[in-house]
Amino acid sequence: MTGCRYNETYLTREDKEKYLKQHARAVWLTGYPASGKTTIANGLERKLAANGYFTRVFDGDIIRHGINSDLGYSEADRYENIRRIAEVNALFIQSGIITINAFISPTNKIRELARKIIGRENFIEVFVNASLEVCIRRDPKGLFKRAMAGEIPDFTGIDAPYEAPLNPDLVIDTEHTTEEEAIELAVGFVIKRIMYTSH
Repeated sequence: MTGCRYNETYLTREDKEKYLKQHARAVWLTGYPASGKTTIANGLERKLAANGYFTRVFDGDIIRHGINSDLGYSEADRYENIRRIAEVNALFIQSGIITINAFISPTNKIRELARKIIGRENFIEVFVNASLEVCIRRDPKGLFKRAMAGEIPDFTGIDAPYEAPLNPDLVIDTEHTTEEEAIELAVGFVIKRIMYTSH
């Protein structure tokens, strides 16, 4: 193709957001196991897709069976688990894509790491709030039962701590809302922050 010249500069995040008509953000759902994170994440994605938004859900169980299959549940491995997925989030954000994350991410230190990597201005922290007692009663996968029987070490809420966020952007109380109400709360909050406006 003699004589043709190409601009080798990468498309910027702003270019991609313009094409996608959205502002990329990372929605970070944190809470105890069985608090409702995955349900809200999947519902939020469906609602945003119906409104024309391009998203990607990252769920803790799926990530640990793939990209982080080499990690356990020690404090160091939990930290590395979140570090890796935060780096992946940062790549998606730079591509103009909205990410929705469902991770226990049990400590403020771990969530601060994710926020720092992804960028504070891009990070929406959502505390999916249900008491440990309620989550144990729900236990849809039987994980609490197995943890209490000693089959799963370092399980959050049993022999590993969970620290509630100090100042989350949004709190969704899944003890006192229906699934649909919880999803709608997330949609109403997030959509205002991803609506495209040109600069």
